[in-house]
Amino acid sequence: MVRHVIALDVGGTGMKAALVTDGGELLHRARRATGRERGPDAVVATILDFAAELYAYGAEHHGAPALAAGLAVPGIVDEEHGVAAYAANLGWRDVPLRALLTERLGIPVALGHDVRTGGLAEGRIGAGKGADRFLFVPLGTGIAGAIGIDGRVEAGAHGFAGEIGHVVVRPGGTDCPCGQRGCLERYASASAVSEAWAAACGDPDADAADCAKAVASGDPNAVRVWQEAVDALADGLVTAVTLLDPRTLIIGGGLAEAGEVLFQPLRDAVRRRVTFQKLPTIVPAALGDTAGCLGAGLLARDLLTTTHPTTAEVST
Repeated sequence: MVRHVIALDVGGTGMKAALVTDGGELLHRARRATGRERGPDAVVATILDFAAELYAYGAEHHGAPALAAGLAVPGIVDEEHGVAAYAANLGWRDVPLRALLTERLGIPVALGHDVRTGGLAEGRIGAGKGADRFLFVPLGTGIAGAIGIDGRVEAGAHGFAGEIGHVVVRPGGTDCPCGQRGCLERYASASAVSEAWAAACGDPDADAADCAKAVASGDPNAVRVWQEAVDALADGLVTAVTLLDPRTLIIGGGLAEAGEVLFQPLRDAVRRRVTFQKLPTIVPAALGDTAGCLGAGLLARDLLTTTHPTTAEVST
């Protein structure tokens, strides 16, 4: 019999799942489409069915079913009450996912916000391992953040902590769907860079990865677009550093895949902007797109112990 938990990370179009042992070993991995084209009720049903299959797989192949489950979802999440309050990509509102999954599986369930859950994994077993204070910022379609404090991630009074993507860095600038103008994610997200580079090079199919390649080859238009994004990101990060005083800044998401094309100018830009603040270490995320799933496993394992497994190693 192998003690394990279910870890499930729900994205806009797909889900990643794993069975994870007490020591962090991944026993089994699986993926499934969310089926969002069939509506929010179908997405919820798919999640419940997928979790039930994982539960049955554990019982059949590892001698016993899972002892707990961790579920990471996008959007606005009320972690305290286990409610997925809102997710634009999935179309749901006020879904009591924790209660639904607990009823379906009959085991304890933890519900977490996808970025905060990914930040939990990066902080405990990834790039922030050993840091008592960190900020995890994935640069994807949008920009969010996870504030790490002594092995946990701060959700805030209403579940909105870490929304650095909606810090205004260019007052009066580009409209943001949140209702403000000049938000960080309108300038420094992967989608924002893709949009700016497509306009600059005249190719509507060009994206941020193409821009990074053009920067590396010395294209002056690409360098301009890239530097504007880096400057906006540095402005947002220095605001966060001033408020939070993190020891480590962990940068992830699609834009971070550019490596030193991003990190060298970003470190320089942040360094130029700090005055009295202590300059944090700026590092790339280590866990990639597995962070959310690994973090969901940590949430589940936390339900079974009173101490955080800060020294556990996860094999991938």
